[in-house]
Amino acid sequence: MLPFSHTWPYETVLKDIYVAECPFCSQSNVLLPLRTKDLLPIHEGKKRLLVFPCCREKVTLVDTDTDYLLADRPFRKR
Repeated sequence: MLPFSHTWPYETVLKDIYVAECPFCSQSNVLLPLRTKDLLPIHEGKKRLLVFPCCREKVTLVDTDTDYLLADRPFRKR
């Protein structure tokens, strides 16, 4: 199980996925290059590289649920 520091909340609007704030550069309302159809394969075990469009920071998504993205490295500093 991944620690809470490896998670980040997201919101869906129609088929788009947003985060309220970028965990790396703190820009608000960031539209991610993901669609709702991309979440199920990630939840089923397929890893996906996510590049934040605001600051070009990269993380690999290893799982999702209805509220959070889970990555292979921390979004939050301890």
